[in-house]
Amino acid sequence: MSSSKRGNSTAKLPTPSKPAALLHPRNRHQGRYDFDALIKDTPELSTFVFVNQYDDKSIDFANPAAVKTLNRALLKSFYGIAHWDIPANYLCPPIPGRADYVHYLADLLASKNKGVIPRDAAVRVLDIGIGANAIYPLIAHAEYGWQFLGSDIDANALTSARTTIHANPGLSAAIKLRQQKSPAHIFKGVLGTNDYFDLTLCNPPFHSSQEEALSSNQRKWRGLGKAEANQRTAKLNFGGQNTELWCDGGEALFIRRMIEESTTVSKQVFWFSSLVSKASNLPDVLSALKKAKAFEVKTVEMTQGQKQSRFVAWTFLDAAEQEDWRNERWG
Repeated sequence: MSSSKRGNSTAKLPTPSKPAALLHPRNRHQGRYDFDALIKDTPELSTFVFVNQYDDKSIDFANPAAVKTLNRALLKSFYGIAHWDIPANYLCPPIPGRADYVHYLADLLASKNKGVIPRDAAVRVLDIGIGANAIYPLIAHAEYGWQFLGSDIDANALTSARTTIHANPGLSAAIKLRQQKSPAHIFKGVLGTNDYFDLTLCNPPFHSSQEEALSSNQRKWRGLGKAEANQRTAKLNFGGQNTELWCDGGEALFIRRMIEESTTVSKQVFWFSSLVSKASNLPDVLSALKKAKAFEVKTVEMTQGQKQSRFVAWTFLDAAEQEDWRNERWG
């Protein structure tokens, strides 16, 4: 997607009906969704929109078809993604929160570039676990023109991501995919010796078992006003494959493994980063980074509505190496 395309995509953005100060200031999803404007671009969304008890237009967020159609509408209206889909039972991500991570990462780069966000092909990003939805590259390329490599252990997820990429003009040149064939590794087998990345990002699996993931999904179901949910229904409405939702040891162990392995490619990446969904895992993550002797560590807090989240970023480049990197890649 060219920069001119990105410019054109902002011409008819839905106008929020109410401001919200919690999202990143550059996040396009401030306030309530403007369903009238979204339906104008994506007419099929009208099937799922109703007026709720507060006299506001909404959708049933427990209906996977409704949520997927809303995501499709948001991607089309805000980011110029004309074609997007995911297979059944794969994660359908909340786009405003995903966009926040992207914008705060842009600020992180700007903090090392005299306050200016590096854009376009000057920036190369590794998305660890791109998933079937490919949401981070779609948003980040539309906003900043960054180039991406997306890795995933799930071949079917990569097939879905590839279908979206090929269906939208300009994305095939900007977003490449590689399969991670070893569940024991994160960077090894994906990064070649000549691969350099300005950023890595990751939304790690945060549950430690399938049972824990299912229990969490059932709580979400009840939180949406549904009395009970059987296992099959809960999984269908809060999609996600095993590799997306859980791994042995959960989020904390996954991030510790990432930190340990990042030391082996320490000079090939400026900023490593990962979401840390559970605040209780943060001390363990920071301890692992101290043990790994990261030169600089940042914790960035984010708020999306009632949800508190954060990501941790770290670099092994010292001040002189950071300056050399900036001059060579962003200057």
